[in-house]
Amino acid sequence: MRSRRYGERDVLVDVPAAAVAHALAAQVVGLPGVVDVVPAARTLLVRCADERVAVALAADLSSRGAPEAGAATAGSRREIVIEVVYDGADLAVVAAASGLTPAEVVARHAGTAYTAAFAGFAPGFVYLAGLDPVLATPRLAVPRTRVPAGSVALAADMTAVYPRSSPGGWNLLGRTGAVLFDLARPRPALIEPGDTVRFVDVGRGHA
Repeated sequence: MRSRRYGERDVLVDVPAAAVAHALAAQVVGLPGVVDVVPAARTLLVRCADERVAVALAADLSSRGAPEAGAATAGSRREIVIEVVYDGADLAVVAAASGLTPAEVVARHAGTAYTAAFAGFAPGFVYLAGLDPVLATPRLAVPRTRVPAGSVALAADMTAVYPRSSPGGWNLLGRTGAVLFDLARPRPALIEPGDTVRFVDVGRGHA
């Protein structure tokens, strides 16, 4: 692993995969002087209480080997269940690309437990790992100028839910009425890194 100072009191660690970032986050989150950890696809950002802690932690992490992916996961470890109406504009496209019927795509997408790998793009947008490899489909060649809030989508080997209306290039499988981000809640983000997420097929006309 490679670690380096990032600003005055943070440390940025390069890791080979998001699962390793979570495993490392679980190791350092309780250390004295560590304020927060932010796992991402190939990095872990560690926010420290002061510069002294950051200097010591950067040196310590540089001397460590990468932890085993999946050995431990930082975060709340909650299970989040999201009801989905699978009537997305790209459901047929994903089915054709994977050699499945739309019903089979829905069954595979809803039949998987996903791990919330990291957040990004917009508040409440969390990249979910664990997609069935058969469903992996490239992003759209031309992104949409507007994707409705609550759209359930996939791109490459990830799936996610759009928390608000925005441009986007992911393949749309369906929609949910779940509110992904709300500042009025004690924990604004419905899904946080480390959570397990399951989608439930509720059919047409119920979201």
